Amino acid sequence: MKQIILAAAALASISSAAIAAESTQPVQAASDEVAAPAEIAAGAMLYGSDGRRIGRVYRVDANGNPQIILNSKMVTVPASTVSEADGKLSSSLSKKDVLAR
Repeated sequence: MKQIILAAAALASISSAAIAAESTQPVQAASDEVAAPAEIAAGAMLYGSDGRRIGRVYRVDANGNPQIILNSKMVTVPASTVSEADGKLSSSLSKKDVLAR
């Protein structure tokens, strides 16, 4: 009976170490990909979290935040919500979220 318990404990420690090593590798790779900041320029189209167009960047403020004109209002989108993939600027906000700012 002791041998079964010791074998189970050894197996549990080995598999938890293997799972921990396996699960940290994709996280590291994902964080390396996200590290590059988006290059925001006036005239670029900004897309929302749903993939739909929010609007064209009118200008970029001194803090690097894109500003767009929606419903005749100048709206600032936080640069921290903007990412770039394949030359396409996307925000983690939807158009509705941006309008609510």
